[in-house]
Amino acid sequence: MNTKKFNFIFFGTPDVASETLEILKQAGFLPSLIITSPDARRGRGMNLEISPVANFAKNNNIDCLKPEKFDHEFTLKLSTFNFQLFLVVAYGKIIPEDILNIPKLSSINIHYSLLPKYRGASPVESAILNDDTITGVTIQQMAYKMDSGPIIAQEKVEILPNEKASELRKRLIKIGGELLVKNLPQIIAGKIKAIPQNETEATNCKKIKKEDGLIDLNDDAIKNYNKFRAYALWPRIFFFKNNKRIIITDATLEEDKFIIKKVLPEGKKKIKYEEFLKIPT
Repeated sequence: MNTKKFNFIFFGTPDVASETLEILKQAGFLPSLIITSPDARRGRGMNLEISPVANFAKNNNIDCLKPEKFDHEFTLKLSTFNFQLFLVVAYGKIIPEDILNIPKLSSINIHYSLLPKYRGASPVESAILNDDTITGVTIQQMAYKMDSGPIIAQEKVEILPNEKASELRKRLIKIGGELLVKNLPQIIAGKIKAIPQNETEATNCKKIKKEDGLIDLNDDAIKNYNKFRAYALWPRIFFFKNNKRIIITDATLEEDKFIIKKVLPEGKKKIKYEEFLKIPT
């Protein structure tokens, strides 16, 4: 059996998914069909834009579907195809169990933590917020309960002392893609023995909201620095002064002290924090 000619569907939406597709492509694996979220309005101009995964599909001449919902008609349509595997990476929607059960082999997912730790939407940020020094990547068989499926493969990764979530995620995407490529031949051959997760060790993480970036400058220094690292890309950390939001754009941890270097006051340009402190209140 030529493993690189097998039929599979890829479900995904953001950059993390399109970057994984690039890794698969470099290894000679391309999906027969891509499913992504519908086009959405983004940016200041609120222009209608396709997802990064839809863009990958377009550039590689792969059929792409953008269902608003998984209704009976769509489920029936998928079941008529002869797909052996569904691969899901950051799709953004809960996929119904009757769809997960369609492929002959399995539906599998890449998750950026050492499951059962940090099930949910923000595993990379949560590891940093909790001051972990080790995280990892898990390839799991999908179950309807979020991130609870049997584990196919895992790889541990060290979190660097000053590493931001975006930097860590970039490394994890590469490691996860390579781990998937390494295990795909065995998955396709049906030779993988997945190990059930230990439910007693399961922890969950929530979807990040903009207000999660609010910090108390008098709070624990390590806690604030970890929030800066976790939320440096979005939503960024901030405090309020005279009812104005002040975004912290650069900071360090020195001798267990949270040192703010640069800030972005609401409605103004970025400035050094020491200059900000001189501004009359």
